[in-house]
Parts: sequence; C-alpha cells; structure tokens
Amino acid sequence: MDVIRIEDLEVFAYHGVMESERITGQKFLVTIEMFLSLYEAGGSDNLDKTLNYAKVCEEVKEFMLSHKYYLIETVAQKLSEKLLIEYKDRLQRVRLTVKKPQAPVPASFKSCEVTVDRAWHRVFIGAGSNMGDRQQNLRDGIAAFEKNEAVIMGDISDIIETKPYGYTQQDDFYNLVFEIKTILPVRELLKLCKDTEKAQKREETIRWGPRTLDLDILFYDDEVIEQKDLVVPHCDMKNRDFVLRPLMQIAPHFIHPIYRMSVSEMYAALCAGSK
Repeated sequence: MDVIRIEDLEVFAYHGVMESERITGQKFLVTIEMFLSLYEAGGSDNLDKTLNYAKVCEEVKEFMLSHKYYLIETVAQKLSEKLLIEYKDRLQRVRLTVKKPQAPVPASFKSCEVTVDRAWHRVFIGAGSNMGDRQQNLRDGIAAFEKNEAVIMGDISDIIETKPYGYTQQDDFYNLVFEIKTILPVRELLKLCKDTEKAQKREETIRWGPRTLDLDILFYDDEVIEQKDLVVPHCDMKNRDFVLRPLMQIAPHFIHPIYRMSVSEMYAALCAGSK
C-alpha cells in the first residue's frame, strides 16, 4: 500500500477540556498518513489520480477551526472519518496524529499526542424476513445502510425463498446477502443492524422464530470475533443454504478465516452432505 504523509501541519484551534483553551486557543500539530494506490498517479504524472496535498491541508485546518472539542482523541477520530468519507473513492486507510505541544500539563514535555488508525472494512451481511411484506422489509433494511455516510454499498444478491431453519413451524423466508465497505467498528455496525431491525418492528420472541427483519454480520474483513452477543464469522453459516447460496452469487472466492475454505467450497460441501 502506498502512503501520502503530511507531517506536523500547524493549526491554531480551540480544543481542550479547560474553558480557557476553548477561548484563547493554542497551536496543534497534525500528521496525516493516507494509504491508497499511487500507481496511476506515478505512471501518468496526473494530479487527478492522486490527492491534492494543499487541499487536504486546507480542509484539515478549516475543520479544526470550525469545531471545538474537549479531547484531541475526538479531533483525531472526527478528522480521520471526514477524510475517509470525503475521499472514499481513493483512500483505504488513514493514520492520524494530533499533537498538543502547549497542553496545560504541569511538567516538562515535548508534546501530548493521540494517534488513531482508521480504515474501510469489507463486510458481508445476511438479511431475512418472513413476516409482512417480506420483499419490502428487505428493501427497507438495505436502504438504512445506503443512507449511512459511513457505509459504501457493494453487491446485493438475488432474493431467494427458503424454508425456515431451526424452528420450522412458521412461514417461509425471503433471504439475501449484501456486501458493504464501512468505517464503522464491528460493535457500531452491530448497533446499526439492531437499530435497523427495530425500525422494522422486529420483536424478540423464540429463538429462530418469525421476524420482520433479521440482519447478521457474516464476515468482517477476515477477523475472528468471539463476544457474548457477537460471533463473526457467523458460527453456523456452513450449515445454512439460505446464507451460502446468495453469498455464492457475490463472493464465491471469499475465504472463511477459520475453515480456510472459500464460500464456493463450503457450499459444495453443504450440497454434498445433503444428498
């Protein structure tokens, strides 16, 4: 991955916990490392194929002057998000450091600083519905992701109709899988899924029971996450035709980080086992 680095950009701004800092202001130094491909720019010598450093510097300065935050942690977080979203067609990752050399600390020091590292993540989400207008429920669920500026929509599979899984005394499901890129951490992405389900009036009843909308994080990059209320990759996907069949349409070669099998290989194994 190539890197554009702007080191110690000097900005006078008004951030700090103390009221005097937000009134009087002070000097900040910002270092921005932007990860992207510079192959086309290097080959063509064309400014349009890279990032305009001067424009980035002006945007950083304007942002820091037009906002006031208590913490430089927040400054770094918001700035990195702004750059990733602003240049989402090019930037893949940003590492950003905010230094506060005049921080009101009663000690001798060179600088107080915070560094954040943020990137776009490749994610696959499974969606299902077997209550009400199933197709519209799925459309509305996808629309919630399309409207979120921290999300870039990717491919969407066809809708398939499947028999219920686990608890079978219920109506058939409509299912699909869609791909996104997002800067949201996995816990924030889970919250977006749950909020979207609630907006569709999903009610928690019995396990695997009927629902207006169900959203599952299938893959989050190639990370393996095991938490009380979140397991990624989805723990039972290898046994689920309604997950693997639509996933086959949009990502047949994606490798499961635990099984080290592609989606197409998992689907073939599922089909062979069902015969």
